[in-house]
Amino acid sequence: MRKSMLLTTILCLAVGLGAAETPQVTAFNRLRDLSGDWEGTFAWSGGRNATGKMNAQYQTTGNGSAMVENLFMDGTLMMTSVYHLDGSDLRVTHYCAAQNQPRLRASSIDPDGGQITFSFVDITNLRSPDAGHVHGLEVRLLDRDHITLRFHFKTGDKDSDELVDLKRKK
Repeated sequence: MRKSMLLTTILCLAVGLGAAETPQVTAFNRLRDLSGDWEGTFAWSGGRNATGKMNAQYQTTGNGSAMVENLFMDGTLMMTSVYHLDGSDLRVTHYCAAQNQPRLRASSIDPDGGQITFSFVDITNLRSPDAGHVHGLEVRLLDRDHITLRFHFKTGDKDSDELVDLKRKK
């Protein structure tokens, strides 16, 4: 009887903990599932125009508390983003090729559609108010092996988007 009651209590606690999972935690867990090597393309639109190939590598760090995204062009590491939970917020710091570090917070999460929209919070190392920087980011987890990233980039009053389309290497 004691074993049965103990098992029932453990199951109830487990169900209760699962119900408390927030959209931020769910989204972060999906980001952690990206671990591995990816390949794809990038395309700029708006104030900039360019296309090319891009590779990515995803890995967890900090005992699983952060997901590191490294983006490569022609074998050269160009940008790194680090996703992590901060209390009840999902955040990302983007170490940009523009040599600044915008910090963003998830402002919208659609767990069923696999979309996470990050909005600008602040930035370090911005040389001037008109200097180019990432001002927003949309992550779309299309399926386990296909994702897109859309970086919203501001330079003065000009807006550009960089769409990165990645597929997991087999």
